[in-house]
Amino acid sequence: MMKSISYHLLYAVIYMLSLLPFWILYGLADCFFLLVYYVVRYRRKVVRKNLTTSFPEMDAKAIKRIERRFYRWLCDYAVESVKLLSISDKNLLKHIEFRGVEEIEKVFDEGRNCAAVLGHYCNWEWLSATSLSFRTRTRTENGEAKDVTPLTGVIYHPLYNDAFDRLFIDIRSAHRGLCVPKQDILRHLAVLRREQRHYFFGYVSDQAPRWHNIHLWLDFLNHDTPVFTGGERIMKKMDDAVFYADVERPKRGKYICTFKLITAHAAQEPENEITRRLFQLLEGTIRRQPDFYLWTHNRWKRTHEEFDRHYVMVNGKAILKEDFQE
Repeated sequence: MMKSISYHLLYAVIYMLSLLPFWILYGLADCFFLLVYYVVRYRRKVVRKNLTTSFPEMDAKAIKRIERRFYRWLCDYAVESVKLLSISDKNLLKHIEFRGVEEIEKVFDEGRNCAAVLGHYCNWEWLSATSLSFRTRTRTENGEAKDVTPLTGVIYHPLYNDAFDRLFIDIRSAHRGLCVPKQDILRHLAVLRREQRHYFFGYVSDQAPRWHNIHLWLDFLNHDTPVFTGGERIMKKMDDAVFYADVERPKRGKYICTFKLITAHAAQEPENEITRRLFQLLEGTIRRQPDFYLWTHNRWKRTHEEFDRHYVMVNGKAILKEDFQE
């Protein structure tokens, strides 16, 4: 009962806030920046360390300039995400442009499905509006014409706070996007394929995996980085066409997302190749304009040396050495 009350109160407050025009929301974001950066100093040490170790070629002045720009964008991200609750489809498409959609539609024309891989860069929440850019598809089932709009969605990790978890689902599904918990996605996709429903799901794949979920280490932003490979395994199992979502922010309140084909047939790619390609492309995007990456996340807290001390890889799985028996 209390959880339901908390959710409805939170939703009411956030929804009322979302009704404000962008110029007021961005004014609030400017105020939030002063509070978050100079007063609260939210994760300043983590951000400074991440930037310094990712760009050792930069001097302290350049690092601090990126740091301030990042915090300004982070506050913009917060109010922009809130705005998703009430903004109309037509108005939203004035603020985000999707390019390369015709390549995705070609895959749908072939009767196949797609996946997008991306990182925590620019406003990844706004990418839930991708469905607004697809034209309605027409196909024949049992000799009868039927209009089909491809399903789009995101795979997410449920939040520990129920009220915030429900709120973020509302935000991400406000423009016809589906939110599927990561533990349910394979079953969900199998059902869609049986029903012959076209789908386009996004995988945000740059989180820090837990120790037992580490299957691959990659060189990423000057770090030996543990990465998730579960998304790639699902794409290969479904034999999706895989696109990289390359996002730019040319000015405040404007995003451009360009979908770039990584592979037309995930099942034909060598193991881990899609994941490797994602992180290569993501690093290029970040180096182009580092202000818009989520630097507050302590993604390099786990080291390869510590992993090797405590774990051993057996049949592609990380197992504690103390639990492993020859």
